[in-house]
Amino acid sequence: MRVSPGSTTGGTAVGLPRWAFVPAAVGGLFVLLPLVAMATRVDWSSYWSLITSESARAALLLSLQTSAASTVACLVLGVPMALVLARCRFPGIDLLRSLVMVPLVLPPVVGGIALLYTFGRRGLLGETLEVAGVQIAFSTTAVVLAQTFVALPFLVTSLEGALRTAGARYEAVAASLGARPTTVLRRVTLPLVWPGLLSGAVLSFARALGEFGATITFAGSLQGVTRTLPLEIYLQRETDPDAAVALSLLLVVVAVLVIAATRRDRSPL
Repeated sequence: MRVSPGSTTGGTAVGLPRWAFVPAAVGGLFVLLPLVAMATRVDWSSYWSLITSESARAALLLSLQTSAASTVACLVLGVPMALVLARCRFPGIDLLRSLVMVPLVLPPVVGGIALLYTFGRRGLLGETLEVAGVQIAFSTTAVVLAQTFVALPFLVTSLEGALRTAGARYEAVAASLGARPTTVLRRVTLPLVWPGLLSGAVLSFARALGEFGATITFAGSLQGVTRTLPLEIYLQRETDPDAAVALSLLLVVVAVLVIAATRRDRSPL
């Protein structure tokens, strides 16, 4: 009997050594135990009142709104970037790819400082924008820009990988039949890489939802304007630890629900 790659026998993947289960279990516990420990510290009797306070509701709503806006910005900017990186060949493209990935390794606070010196009142573009009556730093727009800066590489990486896996043969066939490039992109390319695009968008949303360092550096912490849920958790930690733990658990639950909702319809190949 021929066994295909990735198949299982008796519930175990072919070619998977038994010892692999040990570090896999340790890794799973490493992620799970801190969440369990946090859940044990929650004051469940007052949990609902803690997460429905006016400041908590405002922070959660702002986080969801800005994360959605930054995800849209990531799609608008990231899809063309991934297409260029996956389909084009020109001198310096490897350097360009490295630069796109820089926010993945930068401390978020460094990203916030970079954005501040770009869009701040005395920044590279900030002075020009100030003359035009546009002030970005320490506004809700600044939150969206900070989240987009740190989340964009997740979408680009995911989509570029999907584009490389899909190849360009179907696009070539469509082009040979007279389809315009935009039509090929809309009717062939994007449907082919839809799972990768969806995964990238979800990762970007989740990363934006949890962004802290770049946001507090570039946007500050103004309630109802720039104070997202991670910032609210940080502030509550200093004054009300029970509220901080409750809001932390809420943030985890929201992130898990977002990721689970997009993965339940994706069956393994």
